[in-house]
Amino acid sequence: MRWSIIAISLFATASSFLFINGVAFLIPSLESRLGTSLADACLLASMPSWGMVVTLVVWGYVLDHVGERVVLTMGSALTAVAAYAAASAHSHVWMGLCLFVGGMAAAGCNTAGGRLVSGWFPPHQRGVVMGIRQTAQPLGIALGALVMPALAEHGPRPGLTFAAVACGLAAVACFVGIVDPPRKSRGSATEAELACPYRGSFVLWRIHAVAGLLMMPQTLTLTFMVVWLTDHHHWSVAAASGLVTISQVLGAVGRIAVGRWSDRVGSRMQPVRIIATTAALAMFLLAVSDIADLSVGVLLMVAVSVIAMLDNGLEATAITEFAGRFWSGRALGIQNTTQRVMAAAGPPLFSVLIGAAEYPAAWALCGLFPLAAATLVPAQSPDVEQAGVRQVSAARA
Repeated sequence: MRWSIIAISLFATASSFLFINGVAFLIPSLESRLGTSLADACLLASMPSWGMVVTLVVWGYVLDHVGERVVLTMGSALTAVAAYAAASAHSHVWMGLCLFVGGMAAAGCNTAGGRLVSGWFPPHQRGVVMGIRQTAQPLGIALGALVMPALAEHGPRPGLTFAAVACGLAAVACFVGIVDPPRKSRGSATEAELACPYRGSFVLWRIHAVAGLLMMPQTLTLTFMVVWLTDHHHWSVAAASGLVTISQVLGAVGRIAVGRWSDRVGSRMQPVRIIATTAALAMFLLAVSDIADLSVGVLLMVAVSVIAMLDNGLEATAITEFAGRFWSGRALGIQNTTQRVMAAAGPPLFSVLIGAAEYPAAWALCGLFPLAAATLVPAQSPDVEQAGVRQVSAARA
């Protein structure tokens, strides 16, 4: 039963990310069919992420009190309604508002899905299972890259309608198939289990900072990969979207692999540090290849887009294990808020830099974000992580 629950959760989260990130694949259509500028189109693409920022912690609080089934069902249903409203919009302002509201709703799926893993699986399996669950984002994005550009040839509306249908089906699946894990009630919890994990420790804050910094290369490559391939390398939209799909599938497989890696080495943070360092190096190499106009740049772009998405499951697993049953919802909410702020702020800001100084400057600047993340990764105790409980005194030592 627990595997079917994870599968349904994966579907719901993938559908939410199809909506959240799918607008990026409508940028060429917004430019050609509606006459939208690149900066304005990127702003519209960022609106779901800004909506998520507003409600992630709120959904985490609701999750800690009512459970995963309610949050996943409500979040998916409300996202479907907002996506359909955005598809029916006749102005940029109304479309942006609907996308923003949809992001507010989709935040619930992103938070609840991660906590199901810690509730249904033991510590020695959580890394790989969370890796499987975290494939939801790249798979949702891959589906969007495969389907939405083709639909968008007739305008933005068909692509957004597709996202609405997917989220609606996810809501029904969650209502029927999600079962909350058996957990200790709040009334029977000890004082240590109820204590705030942020007091007296910077472990969670450092994980949040690392996740936010590593989000920048991920969102930057996702937003601009199609435009970069079509404008800079003269690819067709279909070919560029196909490469995005391939990179997202590779990233999904990679998340499972690094989850298994973390289970074997007994640490979530050690692999994160290696991933961050590698992502920084790949971004700098991409900048150099763009300056020299090397054909290897396309392969480097794929490498960056894959490497940049490998860390999410590791950080989410570490947070649920450190924060514990009664704080993990809010901790994941704060974590995801940090990530979505970066995801929302990146495309509009970097579109201005690209317009002024071209792509190499953007890639080089973006490489500084994972480089900074590598220096902030906490040396979290493996035995605390493997215990799967919040042993506060050991973790803070």
